[in-house]
Amino acid sequence: MPVAHQVIHIHAEAPPKPPEGAPCNGCGVCCLAEPCPVGMLVSRKRHGACDLLRWSGAQGRYVCGLLADGDADDGLGRSDPPWRRLWRRLWRAWARRLISAGSGCDASIEVGPSQQK
Repeated sequence: MPVAHQVIHIHAEAPPKPPEGAPCNGCGVCCLAEPCPVGMLVSRKRHGACDLLRWSGAQGRYVCGLLADGDADDGLGRSDPPWRRLWRRLWRAWARRLISAGSGCDASIEVGPSQQK
């Protein structure tokens, strides 16, 4: 049976994919290959890169848009009310649980060398 071959485009500064079971380092390989079940629901697609995946230049890694910190002011120096900050914390905790964040790399994907021309 032939091995499936898929080309994904990874940010040049992304860390290398860790071994399966090792802590996630934000390499983005799993989410660039296909969305997780939560990503499928939110982005309404089953194939290709997850629409929720974001590159964080400040962190030098990929992050899930569901978990991105949204506690910021409104541009006028006013911060969100406490109920909204609580809602966001609960949402992120629920999303972390659903995507199994912190459980380690579960991508059995083999990453080959880039072929730059």
